[in-house]
Amino acid sequence: MSGPLAGMKVVELAHIMAGPACGLMLADMGADVIKVEKPAGDDSRRFVPPEIEGESAAYLMMNRNKRGIALDLKRPEAVQALRDLLAGADLVIENYRMGTMEKLGLSYESLREINPRLVYCEISGFGRTGPYASRGGFDLIAQGMSGLMSITGEGPGRPPVKPGAPITDITAGILAAMGCVAAYARARETGQGQKVDTSLFEAGITLTYWQSAIAFATGETPGPVGSAHPLNAPYQAFETRDGWINVGAANQQNWLRLLQVIGAPELDADPRFGSNRDRMLNLPALVEILNGHLRARDTADWLTRMEAAGLPAGPVLSIPEMQADPQARARGMIVETDHPQAGPVQGIGHPVKYSAGMAPNARPAPLLGQHGREVLEEIGYPSERIAALLASGALVDPNGARQPEAALGAR
Repeated sequence: MSGPLAGMKVVELAHIMAGPACGLMLADMGADVIKVEKPAGDDSRRFVPPEIEGESAAYLMMNRNKRGIALDLKRPEAVQALRDLLAGADLVIENYRMGTMEKLGLSYESLREINPRLVYCEISGFGRTGPYASRGGFDLIAQGMSGLMSITGEGPGRPPVKPGAPITDITAGILAAMGCVAAYARARETGQGQKVDTSLFEAGITLTYWQSAIAFATGETPGPVGSAHPLNAPYQAFETRDGWINVGAANQQNWLRLLQVIGAPELDADPRFGSNRDRMLNLPALVEILNGHLRARDTADWLTRMEAAGLPAGPVLSIPEMQADPQARARGMIVETDHPQAGPVQGIGHPVKYSAGMAPNARPAPLLGQHGREVLEEIGYPSERIAALLASGALVDPNGARQPEAALGAR
């Protein structure tokens, strides 16, 4: 692997999304991420349909560029193998319930004794401190408790709405990756690792900057405003003759550009819309008037006119339309790997670009236990010991099968 984190060794003890998202970010930056799964595999392997040649599309999406080993951590020899693996790692990511790592004898304090430079990243529902530390966490719960669902939806009086993407899971993974890189940089300078602790709850809170600013300043409770902005107008989706268009005319200059494009310069003299404050106070009337103008033409026609005027605007794309968009393709946001079972698999690319070079998106998500032998050989396990682990079921091969006792001592 190449990339800015080449040489960094990561052990991912994480499942489903938040932890694997963190591992994915690091792997795409060149880190050697070794994903440790239970014998049945990451739960996302069973998030089907959809499947690609029998492989879960959800699992394939989140585990590109990682190597895989499957260990039965109910067996002490598997725990010892994991402990030996962690002794030479730079970072471990875990998103188990609170206390699980301690029960396995793999607490931060325990591992620090054998690897002082280890960065120990914990991703949980609510963080490892505070009154909710022992609670399990899911994206839906975190979205509700962070306030996100109270500000999402069509408007007042409507049922609470969850944003379509599991945004606290994904954001927690990205925040954890940021924290891991910071702690890794520190460890390289000092030789001392540390804990990195973040949560879905905190990730959701982080996404409320504007609405929290309103609440802090006014004491009022912000509510849902559909596609509109809570502080600026017009800045939202409008109807066209054949669909929807997002228009970002929030500042005064872009407001005047919009009036020229739609042929309604007289609105500048309307006292209801003279300033951003006026437009926010009279937003329903403004939206009704602008929708009346914008319904007169197709989305593509408006986009051409707005781009020519330097007015920020864009279509509301479906997911397949986004994936086919030339800008998404040009920025490497759609990548393809060649999976041994599923064949060519498309995924979402790394969202940061580096002038010194990117890690190649060459490795597909691993089969269950695909790299077990390889990983253990790298830390000095002889073939006899690996065969014994396979025979006992402590280590699972790519087909989920135990090796027969006769294989002991064999390659």
